[in-house]
Amino acid sequence: MLRVSRLTDYATVVMTCIAAHPAEVLSTAQIADEAKLELPTVSKLLKMLGHAGLVESFRGVNGGYRLARPAEAISLADIVEAMEGPIGLTECSLAQGQCERLSACGVSGSWRTVSGAIDGVLRAMTLAQMLAGRPMAPVRSATDTAQATA
Repeated sequence: MLRVSRLTDYATVVMTCIAAHPAEVLSTAQIADEAKLELPTVSKLLKMLGHAGLVESFRGVNGGYRLARPAEAISLADIVEAMEGPIGLTECSLAQGQCERLSACGVSGSWRTVSGAIDGVLRAMTLAQMLAGRPMAPVRSATDTAQATA
């Protein structure tokens, strides 16, 4: 089963919570309360999201966090990469030459195609769309496209 980590899932929840309040700076406690997550978990997530440049932090009595750029300019891929690193299903999907079996492998090109498709979908889905609960237009496979033109 392919799945993102629990922290990545929680990071999307935290980011949509912050995106729901674009004009405000939210405290960690406010975010944790609204997201229904434990405060230490939210603190850890905000630190990672801050290092990735997705949220800005502000110190002081009225300190807290807000998005570093508009929700429309943050993709789901940005969040996944902040939490998990580069997107790729296999080592050869990430970079050519990472696998010693590449010369004898007949499936690496296919895995790169699959990884590229997943990467494309994650890059096309914005935080604004996640917040609005709007699904993207369905991604058509090569088979669907061929059948539609036949």
